[in-house]
Parts: sequence; C-alpha cells; structure tokens
Amino acid sequence: AAGACMGDGILMSIKNPERPKVIDQVRDDVNFAFWHSATFNQKANKVVFTDELGGGGAATCNAEIGPNRGADGIYDIVGKGDKRKLVFRSYFKIPRHQADTENCVAHNGSLIPVKGKDLMVQAWYQGGLSVWDFTDSERPKEIAYFDRGPLTTDTLQIAGSWSAYYYNGYIYSNEIERGLDVLKLDDRRTDPARRVHLRELNVQTQPDYFD
Repeated sequence: AAGACMGDGILMSIKNPERPKVIDQVRDDVNFAFWHSATFNQKANKVVFTDELGGGGAATCNAEIGPNRGADGIYDIVGKGDKRKLVFRSYFKIPRHQADTENCVAHNGSLIPVKGKDLMVQAWYQGGLSVWDFTDSERPKEIAYFDRGPLTTDTLQIAGSWSAYYYNGYIYSNEIERGLDVLKLDDRRTDPARRVHLRELNVQTQPDYFD
C-alpha cells in the first residue's frame, strides 16, 4: 500500500493486514507542500503522489509557481520484498498557465486501463482535467485535456474539477460549481481501455484490471 501523509509519502507492507508496516518513506522539502494522494500504476511498480499546494484554494498553475510545485511526483518502486524503495523520477504538471483567478493544483484521478501503458486521468480544479502518460517515468506527457475556463476573471473563487475518474469508456468529473461532466475519451492510445468493463469501481482500492 502507498500513502500520502501531508508531509511525506510512504510505502507499506500489508502482507499482514493486522500489522502493516512502513518499509520506505520519502520527503520533498524543495517542491512538495502537501502530499495528498497516492496512485499505483497497473503493475504496482510506480507510485504517483500529488502535491495539493494551497489546499485546492490557490492559483498555483501559473508562471510564478512554476512546473514543479503543485504537481505530481512520479516514483519508481525498486527492490524486492520489505527492501523495496521509492525512487523519484520526475514531476508532471499541466503544461498550460491558468488565470490568477483560477484555483488550480494536482488532485484526484484514476488509471486508464491500457495493458503495457501507464495512463491516468486527473482533476486539476479550474485547470480542468488532464489525461497523461507516465509509461516513461522520467518523461511524462499530456495526451488530452478538458478545461471549462475560469469561473470568473474578477476574483479568485473556488471551482473546478475536484475528481476525474475513468470508468467503462467514460471520464466522470465532479465540477465544484458547475455540476457533473461526463466525457468520452476518443484516442487511439486510450481506445483499448474501452474493452475493459467492471461492474463497479472503487478508485481508492485500485482494482487489478488484468488479473
């Protein structure tokens, strides 16, 4: 199991669920402010940690903040058994500057099940949602996005996509002020995911799509 614990990221052994133990712990005192969530890739040999800089209420997707703060941190898991370690590889942040009236930071997302690829959809508050590829841990890249634009250009008001989850061919995004967005993903790189159907999805427990 992996956890984002506000001040750090942890990797745990839950082989014995009654006695879980932390086997590695990482910090990023330079660029991470608030470790918020942890997502494994399908093979469980990587973890994506998010930094919710500003607690979701600040405009952090701008030139002033830069590309590494309020971003994702991609970590490879190396080693075996209880000697596994988290090794930092890169940051990912949406490659667009948002208005200073838009709260924007990395937030909740889920995997897109394509065998042999590490693909994810993720919410960025008023940065919209982003579909990105981290198959190469050191060179993550965005492949699609959806952005409603600022709620207002006068003052900073809280709005935007709080979570974006992929489920049975569609992306479901909870927009804080403007309701539920349902988007169809149409791209040759993600099309194989349409063949994967689940009766239900709990993003927090992360199903094994190809067991």
